[in-house]
Amino acid sequence: MADEDNKKCPKCEEGAAEWMTTYGDMVTLLLCFFVILMNPETIEGARMELIMVSFNGLGPLQGGNTLDVGELAELGNNIMAMPSTKRARGLDKARQTAVSMFKPEVKSKQVRITEDERGLVITLASDAFFRPASADVDIESTREILQKLSGLLSSEELDDRKFRIEGHTDASPTDPDGPWPSNWELSSARSASVLHYLVDLGVDEAQFQIAGMSDTVPLVPDDTPEGRAYNRRVDVIVLAEAHE
Repeated sequence: MADEDNKKCPKCEEGAAEWMTTYGDMVTLLLCFFVILMNPETIEGARMELIMVSFNGLGPLQGGNTLDVGELAELGNNIMAMPSTKRARGLDKARQTAVSMFKPEVKSKQVRITEDERGLVITLASDAFFRPASADVDIESTREILQKLSGLLSSEELDDRKFRIEGHTDASPTDPDGPWPSNWELSSARSASVLHYLVDLGVDEAQFQIAGMSDTVPLVPDDTPEGRAYNRRVDVIVLAEAHE
């Protein structure tokens, strides 16, 4: 009788169905993705790119790619070892370091840290660094900031980078009898002053470019004292690869 029952019931397959493996991979990837998104300031751009690439190819019975910073055979390359990716990681690391390093100065609005198509932009509030209509750095008030900035620009992850210092003014005219005939000369002189201090503090002079932008690139309307103060600034830019 027992032999007859065995012949009627096909043998059940052991283990989970194949689709469960793919489903489990997808859920794990989604969990990691959203956990990382909770704090985007700490994510390296290159690592985010790797995460996004790993989602390609997800489908029935195909599974996802492995989230491994080492070999990624599916791409045909080790993406983390590519020169451009290494440089992108260096910029990401510099951004994280700058955010942490200048946290008190960002809070007091002496420093602002942003990113745009030019690269990593560290903005020095002109009112904290220069007296009105002057290109002489107020070194007593800003020595610590410049020391921090020189340490960042001299760091290993930025040793092959180019930096550009851009001076900006508000639209108020300069004193025609003063040392600066126009805001072009004033903004250029402020860039040069910051350059000299950073070089004196140990940053390689060969990595720098300087520019005076006058009042041609305002951040906000220039018709209020607050707006003019916001527009007076010096940007120290860690250039993106396309702008070097």
